[in-house]
Amino acid sequence: MTKRIAYWSSTCLLAAVLLSGGMGELSLRPETVAGMRLLGYPPYFLQIIGFWKVLGGAAILAPRLPRLKEWVYAGVFFNMTGAAASHLVAGSAAWHVILTGMFALLTLASWALRPAERVVGVLAQQVFPGITDTAICGIESVQREA
Repeated sequence: MTKRIAYWSSTCLLAAVLLSGGMGELSLRPETVAGMRLLGYPPYFLQIIGFWKVLGGAAILAPRLPRLKEWVYAGVFFNMTGAAASHLVAGSAAWHVILTGMFALLTLASWALRPAERVVGVLAQQVFPGITDTAICGIESVQREA
């Protein structure tokens, strides 16, 4: 039960971060545009990132769609680690680097704590009993006859 609470807590917090951040970016708030310019990115980049964050936040909370959620987790992790690196290189205040790094860790926590029925490989084994992990990854083992 504790793992379930940790999963839903981290997942709901992650979804809130994505939805609120995405809406802020889509609205082109002046302070957000100024921050992007300081990092060296054009303002239209906010609309691209904001659009995907809003969709990602909705997908994380939606039932089923395990493959899509795997892509969302990867995209959010790439986005947050890229943001942390951008802030570090641009010489932003340390809290920018720390906060975006913490969001990357939050993403990993939600991904790692997800229930077994939300794991893509487990779902494949339920649909195709007897399938192996190597077959799921596309690595078929070849057995030789002696």
